[in-house]
Amino acid sequence: METREVEYFVAVAEELHFGRAAERLGIAQPPLSRTIGRLERRLGVRLFERTSRRVDLTDAGGVFLAECRRVLDAMDTAVRQTRRAAQQQRLVVTTRPGTGPGLLAEVVRAYERLPGAVPVEVVFTHDQLGVLRSGAADVGLMCGRDDLGGMTSVDVAEESAVVLLPPDHRLAGRSAVALAELTREDAYRDSVPPYPLDQIVDLVSFGRLIVVVGVSATNRIGDCVVAVPVPDVPATRLVLAWPDGGQNPARTLFVRTAKAVAAGRATLGRAS
Repeated sequence: METREVEYFVAVAEELHFGRAAERLGIAQPPLSRTIGRLERRLGVRLFERTSRRVDLTDAGGVFLAECRRVLDAMDTAVRQTRRAAQQQRLVVTTRPGTGPGLLAEVVRAYERLPGAVPVEVVFTHDQLGVLRSGAADVGLMCGRDDLGGMTSVDVAEESAVVLLPPDHRLAGRSAVALAELTREDAYRDSVPPYPLDQIVDLVSFGRLIVVVGVSATNRIGDCVVAVPVPDVPATRLVLAWPDGGQNPARTLFVRTAKAVAAGRATLGRAS
């Protein structure tokens, strides 16, 4: 099956109109119709129900459309990754805002001092897996609880949990607080909102938000909020992840550097 045939089918399936699909593809309608007919004969199934008034996908056509989209996405990703491998001038790291900020900064600085390192670009997004799978980033720093299907990953560090509270909150002076106590608070949210850390800190300081975050966030919260440990929330694993397969020397060096930096931080933490 040719890529052209897949692209033609997807265009008709999305437009559900041969004329509009032909216009979108920049070809005449008769060769498009012939290509779809030839494709159906080769597969041995009807992909479309055609009448004089409308075109509809069959059940088989719906399944084929989903698979064809995956094929085209995979081909686009393969092209981007191949070009990046041939012209590797930078390493793109993706992470969520506020994920291991001190650790990531230290890793980037340590990596860029090494012989053979390339410049690092950090992309902040809440769709790290999408960015990685599209080939727009080489490696992601993320929480180990994320769905990492189709990804290779290595553990880098663990972060204990703290809750961010306004300084005048009744729990702010405690040495530790239980999750059950937090869930009774009107401002408590069981997941971190998709906002920059500075905005989250502002919301907490205004008394509009109470949320549990990783302890590394305390490096950037200032004096307007208080961080209190939450011992009964399991520690979060921080991992570096990237799509299965493919070689990237810059990424390999970055991962090795991250593991060394994280091990050093753990050692310092135990010594203190």
